[in-house]
Amino acid sequence: MSFVALSRSTLHHVSSSTRFFSTTLRAQREYANVLVSRPSPGVALITLNRPKALNALNAAHFQDISDAMKEADQDASVGAMILTGSERAFAAGADIKEMKDKSFAEAYTTNFLANWEVIPKLKKPVIAAVSGYALGGGLELALQADILLAAPSAKLGQPEVNLGVIPGGGGTQRLARLIGKSRAMELVLTGRVIDADEAERWGIVRVVREGSVVDEAVKVASDIASKGRIAVGAGKEAVNAAFEMSLAEGLRFEKRLFHALFSTKDQKEGMAAFAGKRRAEWTHS
Repeated sequence: MSFVALSRSTLHHVSSSTRFFSTTLRAQREYANVLVSRPSPGVALITLNRPKALNALNAAHFQDISDAMKEADQDASVGAMILTGSERAFAAGADIKEMKDKSFAEAYTTNFLANWEVIPKLKKPVIAAVSGYALGGGLELALQADILLAAPSAKLGQPEVNLGVIPGGGGTQRLARLIGKSRAMELVLTGRVIDADEAERWGIVRVVREGSVVDEAVKVASDIASKGRIAVGAGKEAVNAAFEMSLAEGLRFEKRLFHALFSTKDQKEGMAAFAGKRRAEWTHS
């Protein structure tokens, strides 16, 4: 089996209390810009690894992130994923050097940044564990996650206006839906960077004040991975639908998913286990 070597900085970020399990890890690709590990059964940890650039997102980096997450999503042994960076930076933004000379024609005809919408298309839940800077494209990447946890050191912002552009990876749309028009406007139009406490008050993150944010993410991911995968996937699909549908449409969609789950073996097992006061044995079928 192939293991991606963990750097010293990554081992420091993922505390020594977190054990790494090898028994369920299948052979996997090694990536130039991300590290992939299994901190717990059923959990894939994907760590952004461009430390000299504060994990700035260039095309090659984002391709590695996308490929690693897709690989984990297709792995039957994985029930949940975690995306994290270093203690200094989750991702300090997009790589400006790579985009500064682009023309409108090039950006438009190549549909620049179209491949950034990878996380919402994944079946399995994704937890973003943010420490340090999550700015510009870095925040937009984190906002795609299903659950966003932050260390007290986290700094979040959309400073693109200072570069003569606006967020192009979903920032204006996701922030407006998440925190409302006025607060989204403030962040987008001023480029102001907010700290973890303010981000929590606004409902963007949950701050982990005791222990490692990655360790907490592993705990949450392990809990999710211990559930029936079909129900977890349906729950993710239903919540995400709330951002795309009217209330009436969303309620109808939720009800249909709820009804459909009665055709699964996991529903029969879960309810029988509850009635029998025993632990359910999920078959994900």
